Amino acid sequence: MNKQRQEQRYLSYLLRLWQIGNGEKQVWRASLESPGTGERQGFASLEKMFDFLQAQAEFHDEPEGKSQEAT
Repeated sequence: MNKQRQEQRYLSYLLRLWQIGNGEKQVWRASLESPGTGERQGFASLEKMFDFLQAQAEFHDEPEGKSQEAT
C-alpha cells in the first residue's frame, strides 16, 4: 500500500451536536466539519449522521483500485 493510499484512509471531522424542540419533544441535530477543507455537512438526526459516517468508512475501506475501476 502506498503512502498516498494510506493518507486517504484517514478521516477526521469536527462534530457539533445540539437539541431543538418545542418543549414537548426534543430532537438532536448534528453537523460534521472537515478540518482540512472547511466543508460542513448537516444532519436532521443522529441516525442520518451515522449513516453518512458508515458510508464514508465503507468507501475508504474499498480495496485499492476498486473505486477507480467503476469510473
